[in-house]
Amino acid sequence: MSEDTAEPATERNRCWRGRGIGLTPLEIEDAGLLHRWRSDAVAAHETGVWPGSLYELRERVERDLDDNSRDDFLVLLPDGTPIGLIALHDQQLAEGTAEAYLLLAPEHRGQGHGLAALEALTDLAFGELPMQRVEAFTHTDNVAALSVLAAAGFVQEGVRRSSCLHRGRRYDNAVLSLLRPEWEALTRARSWEL
Repeated sequence: MSEDTAEPATERNRCWRGRGIGLTPLEIEDAGLLHRWRSDAVAAHETGVWPGSLYELRERVERDLDDNSRDDFLVLLPDGTPIGLIALHDQQLAEGTAEAYLLLAPEHRGQGHGLAALEALTDLAFGELPMQRVEAFTHTDNVAALSVLAAAGFVQEGVRRSSCLHRGRRYDNAVLSLLRPEWEALTRARSWEL
């Protein structure tokens, strides 16, 4: 196994936590993991993005590390196993808006890790950053993502009709958001209380 596809061998510092998961900043060396996760047919279909080359992805990760309008994190299990990527990107601090993005490894979907990671990310956005609105987009038929977003408090506010072409077919994308007052009204423990 090459270093591009192997899981990182060193212990990673967790800069943020959620229920049963930790977040650590994304590094260039993580491109191999992302490439493997994005190459999964289900992930490619649901995100509407094909993986491209590992070289291209590594270049983009390196470029994104210098982008002050985004925060990208690996999602880690307590034993340090990386299981996904979560990001807060397109941050517009003056407006207090950002977009959430989540990608889990195929073998770790459906176990509650996505919800834990999304809750941790929104705690960061509203508890540490001046966000007023975090939004997310997904295909209207992506039942798993819509369920996770709803469980995290996101509200579907509209549909971008025929906004994605994938496998020769047009798809609608749901537009969801979580506003600061809605996050404040949530009765769950916050990341800093765990």
